Formats: sequence, C-alpha cells, structure tokens
Amino acid sequence: MTKLLEVSGLNAAYGATKVLHGINFSLEVGHITAILGANGAGKTTTLRALCQTVKTSGSIVFDGQQLVGKATENVVRMGVAHVPDGRGTFGALSTEENLRLGAYVRNDKAELALDMEKAFTRFPILKQRRHQQAGTLSGGEQQMLAISRALMLRPKLLLLDEPSFGLAPLIVAEIFRIMRTINQEDKVSMLLVEQNASLALDLADHAYLLETGSVALSGPAEQIKNDESVRKAYLGY
Repeated sequence: MTKLLEVSGLNAAYGATKVLHGINFSLEVGHITAILGANGAGKTTTLRALCQTVKTSGSIVFDGQQLVGKATENVVRMGVAHVPDGRGTFGALSTEENLRLGAYVRNDKAELALDMEKAFTRFPILKQRRHQQAGTLSGGEQQMLAISRALMLRPKLLLLDEPSFGLAPLIVAEIFRIMRTINQEDKVSMLLVEQNASLALDLADHAYLLETGSVALSGPAEQIKNDESVRKAYLGY
C-alpha cells in the first residue's frame, strides 16, 4: 500500500514544555488510522503538529512533501483539513457561510456547488439550517457542520479531533456512519483522535496508542480491539 503520511522522530512543544517525544507513525492512502490515549497523552498536539500550528521538529512527509517548516495555510492548500476539538465553527456566520469558508482556496464554482449539495444530502439537517447562525446550532449539528466544512476543501487527509465529544450516542453513531461513507465513497484518508477507544477501533483500519507523548503500541485496529490484555491495560474497557 502507498503511504500518504509518514511521521518520524516527531517532537512538539509549547514553549519549554515538550509534549511529543520522537513519535513515529504512518497512514496509508484511503485508510482510517486512530490515535488513542488518555487525556494529556499528546493526541491533540499530534494533529496540531501536522497542521504546523505548534512548534515541531522531526519529519512529517505528506503526499511526498515535507510539512515541517511550512506555513499552516500551505499545509491546508496541500490537502490537509482539520476538524478541531470544540468544532471551531464561526458562530456569527450562517451554516452556508461556514461551508463556503471551507472552500476558500477553491475556484471551481460548479464543483463547489455540487459539494455543497453533497453536504446537505449527507446531513439533511444542515440544509434546513443553511441560513441559521452556526452558533445557535445544537452540538451535534455543529459537529456535522465542522466535518462538512472541512470536506469542502476536498482534502486528501481529514484530521478529526474527538468528534464524539459531548454528543448523544445516537448522534455519534450517525456521524461515525457517515464518516465511514465519506472514507469509502470519496476516498478521503482520515486520522482520528478519539478517547472512546471502542468506537474508534470499530471505524479504523490501524491504531496507535500514545502514552505521555510516546507511542506505546500500534497495530491493526481489529487486533487491538480483540486483545483483552491490551484493552484492560491501556484502553479501560
């Protein structure tokens, strides 16, 4: 399989506080990879390092190009879309305006209109709310909007930070079902940070477990999910 993303010796820090300690991982084209771990393990920092919004060293090769040292906007233009923890919607703008912002680097208006309709087909509630201020949407609706806005970029890689956080189980199940559809139909590779290990392992092809900024173990998601000793020792279920 072809690797879309290959990370080696990645360090990341906030000022003098080092969070990632030389981690290595990779993601194959078309696959979903999960990054698991407790709070403070470095999961969110890993996504920020890929986006170059935190101080990093080491190597991040995406689609054959080195990301370390690039401006964040250039990382986005290369096809990396980020759905951050907390969703990051622009609350004062409408649902439709948020979606259009996700496509700000694109000039293909006809294709953009098709992608807008695709978002409304996948998440019909967003069509009903297209003129409503994003800040007045429910938590689940905001998460649907955040994912749809990121997809308006037509990314090669979608970074998802805790998409299940704070949402009702039925909403989470629907969002994860649609994420699988997006992966299969649009061939969008995904790097998923998720504290709900069971949920993430059901969706992912491969998983890495972070422990205090280092990779503690990795393997096929199915294998980790079925290893009772690993689940009890590291994943808490």
